[in-house]
Amino acid sequence: MNGSITVVVIDGHTLTRYGLIRLVSADADISIVGECGLASEAGALVASARPDVVVLDVMLPDADGLRVARELRDRHPALGIVVLTSQDEDDVLFRALENGASAFVAKTAPNTELLGAIRHAAVAASSFTATGLAPALARRGRVVAKGCALSLSGREQEVLRLLADGLSVPAIAGAMFVSLSTAKTYVARLYEKLGATNRANAIMTALRLGLITAELPAIA
Repeated sequence: MNGSITVVVIDGHTLTRYGLIRLVSADADISIVGECGLASEAGALVASARPDVVVLDVMLPDADGLRVARELRDRHPALGIVVLTSQDEDDVLFRALENGASAFVAKTAPNTELLGAIRHAAVAASSFTATGLAPALARRGRVVAKGCALSLSGREQEVLRLLADGLSVPAIAGAMFVSLSTAKTYVARLYEKLGATNRANAIMTALRLGLITAELPAIA
């Protein structure tokens, strides 16, 4: 029986992969449309199966799973990417965010958390969620001096929201009804105020300062 959310599982450990398949398939709203254990097989499998979501191990036998995540994000902007890891560390979490993951889940997490992450990724592929994101940001964050408030203009706030939603600069220009050069200027000014060099840095800083909020997966 086909569910409303189609999933491909990519994990190098055969027993883990089949365990994930059984777990995910038990949900009536989710169906498995493909599985593999190697990074070298991932691109062709995703291209042929056209899933809504990929569940991807961070460590694959033949490549870094987060590099695979980056390649899949670049090729399939609307694809949900759930990164699974046994390395529940802040650096891995931030690398998952920077490489385009939709969700980050520890392999020790409850089943409901993984299913919630899959549902989140299916409907908000460009919006990152992780249960440990807020504390990780607190541990990594730079100390903001007391009384030092960051003031964003209305346009900059709008640009920040659009960046957090995963829009490219050309898409931001279209959404704001401005020229591409104007959109680039807005983004550059925002990055300068946040002390950021790219989208991931900007989002992490904005989260830490409370300018935007992290979305957490709904746990059924």
